[in-house]
Amino acid sequence: EIEFLRQGIPFVSQKTLPIKYKEQLLQKSYVADFLVYEKIVVELKALDRLTGTEEAQVLNYLKATGQRVGVLLNFGTPKKLEWKRYVK
Repeated sequence: EIEFLRQGIPFVSQKTLPIKYKEQLLQKSYVADFLVYEKIVVELKALDRLTGTEEAQVLNYLKATGQRVGVLLNFGTPKKLEWKRYVK
């Protein structure tokens, strides 16, 4: 949050997004770590390394919420930030 504020990037923390399945709105919703510029889902992790599980999670979030762009950030690697961008 601090860095988004410092950079002047508009964001909402812990943004609740509705989930659809086959165009039907579900009672369950997804809470994104951040929604940036009202359209980029940002998912944060702190893992030794990213795996296909985290990638599938972000892709599923995009599909279920109808959002088109997601960014997966992993702060758990010892020497560098690991990140991936996804476009649906």
